[in-house]
Amino acid sequence: MREENVKAQMRKGILDYCVLAILDSGDSYAPAIIAELKRAEMIVVEGTLYPILSRMKNAGYLTYRWEESPQGPPRKYYALTAEGKEYLASLDEAWERLVEQIRAIRNK
Repeated sequence: MREENVKAQMRKGILDYCVLAILDSGDSYAPAIIAELKRAEMIVVEGTLYPILSRMKNAGYLTYRWEESPQGPPRKYYALTAEGKEYLASLDEAWERLVEQIRAIRNK
């Protein structure tokens, strides 16, 4: 049981990074972001994603717009701001450094 908890905490710790990386490819709405995360086998539910999107919007990393949907109600599309792109770049650097550190420990 402990192993699954550790793995879940690791995934939770990088969700912000993953969401920003998805949005770096283009604007998207929550169900599409969730689908992309699931394709990568990062299981996430709406109740987890919406607080992340809200927090990042409040921090100035994201903006959103409403767009009419061909099926159903309008969709809220999220996009990276300039500040969000800078933040993602800093996370990219931090991720690369972390991977190098782990490799150094694992391959000693």
